[in-house]
Amino acid sequence: MVMSDILSALDSGDLALLTLLDLSAAFDMVDHVILLQRLKTLYGISGPVFGWLTCYLSNRTQVVQRGGSRSKPSAVNCGVPQGSVLGPILCLLYTADLARLAATHGLHVHLHADDTQVYGSCHTDGVAPLQDAVSTCVGDMSTWMSSNRLQLNTKKTEVLWCASSRRQDQIPAVPLRIGADNVMPVSSVRDLCLPGRRCVHDITHFMNG
Repeated sequence: MVMSDILSALDSGDLALLTLLDLSAAFDMVDHVILLQRLKTLYGISGPVFGWLTCYLSNRTQVVQRGGSRSKPSAVNCGVPQGSVLGPILCLLYTADLARLAATHGLHVHLHADDTQVYGSCHTDGVAPLQDAVSTCVGDMSTWMSSNRLQLNTKKTEVLWCASSRRQDQIPAVPLRIGADNVMPVSSVRDLCLPGRRCVHDITHFMNG
């Protein structure tokens, strides 16, 4: 869990860096062919279950209606229903490679439907290497997303340094390179991915202790 890992790092006197990535229309961009191949090769789904999922994703159409005019049905080859039971699960399975990618950089990832968070911690003398690791990791993630028809929205991506109250003066006030943009750290973020329920809570770097 993100919060428990961060609090453990702060209890040890470390600093933690949390990056909340924004994916543009992630549910709508899930490629059905890539998803089905991934379900078969990575997760070993086959037989009737694979047939059910194939049927669930196949033969979907969409129309556009404006006033009394309605377009002809058009085939839908990408996207999973966001408000369905299966939609968030399939989106998670589609993006699970991001966790393995983060691990190669010594970082952690929390995935919740289309919400992706990258985080790590360091001693006070390891701020620059942690920033470099996160920046490189997110760059690799952006490349992976592009090859899987997803898009990272760097302008809505947020960066938060977390520290105990005794170490607030050690929080760096320099931007983090995210893709082609320099993202300045913020003092608080709104997090939508508490396990078990969909709600909003504030995370701030002004921790007690």
